[in-house]
Amino acid sequence: MRRLPPLATLRAFEAAARHLSFKRAAEELHVTPTAISHQVRLLEESLGKRLFERRVRQVVMTPEAQGLFQVLRDGFDAFARALDEVAARSTRAAVTVTATTAFTNKWLVPRVAAFRAVRADIDLKLLATEDVVDLNAGAADLALRFGRRPTPGHVAEPLFVDQFAPVASPRLGLATPGDLSSVTLLHFDWRNNDPDAPTWSRWLAEAKVQGVDGRAGLRFSDESHAIQAAIAGHGVGLLSLMLVADELATRTLVAPFGPEIASVTCYLVQSAQRPLSEAAAAVRDWLLSECAALTVAARS
Repeated sequence: MRRLPPLATLRAFEAAARHLSFKRAAEELHVTPTAISHQVRLLEESLGKRLFERRVRQVVMTPEAQGLFQVLRDGFDAFARALDEVAARSTRAAVTVTATTAFTNKWLVPRVAAFRAVRADIDLKLLATEDVVDLNAGAADLALRFGRRPTPGHVAEPLFVDQFAPVASPRLGLATPGDLSSVTLLHFDWRNNDPDAPTWSRWLAEAKVQGVDGRAGLRFSDESHAIQAAIAGHGVGLLSLMLVADELATRTLVAPFGPEIASVTCYLVQSAQRPLSEAAAAVRDWLLSECAALTVAARS
């Protein structure tokens, strides 16, 4: 347990030491000079030390007071900064959106600046993880999840179904599905066993390609790593055409042949037990608008 003198005595002393004047300290704290003198005397009695030499229209700190003043001055400055930060945070809304690492990196992050331009009063937190975050416990406000419709206790709105196709660096010179037998297949592991997950085995079956082992190659726990491996020319990935749209536009990557296969559905999910705040509802509307624009662009 801390044994400290009354805060009023410390405030009075710090102000008097900073101004070297009981009068100016009293003006700052909106009390009388007599009250300042009384509080300083109480502190001196508590410490058993003189803190000021009182002269005509002037006070001078003793050596003991000088050391105490530096500590109190820094402490009160730190208090003021901390209180300002708390006050600033309390006036701003924060919204947490969770999605897979690849979707966060390749789709959400490039769009954040546009959202901030219209809602700078909302602090967005992007929680990138492959794990299912507990929305009912408040770990996040909104989630973008791929797979089957989320479990009861949630509100889920279908957003889009992404398309996947073989994608590689143009340096590999792929031209036909038969070329897959001479290159490394890049895989990323889906957390669920959904039969609609875009795997090489599924693509090879739908494309009716034989002589290629759909299980062989390099495996990654995250799709964004598979994308980077494809850019580096390490092999060909069965990748989301939405997530590599920029690379395809600049021909950093190419999709040399089809077919394209549909992946699992992406849902915008919120808790059915925790109503959205105004800020979270604004983020939800923004995500719906962005995905609607994405769907329109894909159809055109």
